[in-house]
Amino acid sequence: MAACRRSSVSARLFLTRSQRQRINQIIFDELCLGVINPESKHYYQQVIQALQAQGAEGVIFGCTEIGLLLSQQDCSLPVFDTAAIHADDAVRFMCGEE
Repeated sequence: MAACRRSSVSARLFLTRSQRQRINQIIFDELCLGVINPESKHYYQQVIQALQAQGAEGVIFGCTEIGLLLSQQDCSLPVFDTAAIHADDAVRFMCGEE
């Protein structure tokens, strides 16, 4: 995580409107309800691969539920899971490391 803080972002890639709609549908209609669908996991992997083809070097899981569906092992790019990052920082803070 420290490497993320020190790195600079030279360009950002964004999802298309249809990708955002499908991803939101998966989050709210499946993941928030505890439903883990292999087809949805495959869709996320396809989106990540498409972003990689456009030059992405990493992906941010900007919703805490995405980590329920995917992990670093499932992705072709480095991932930054916001839920894991927040939890890690909370533990460090509570332990007096920050």
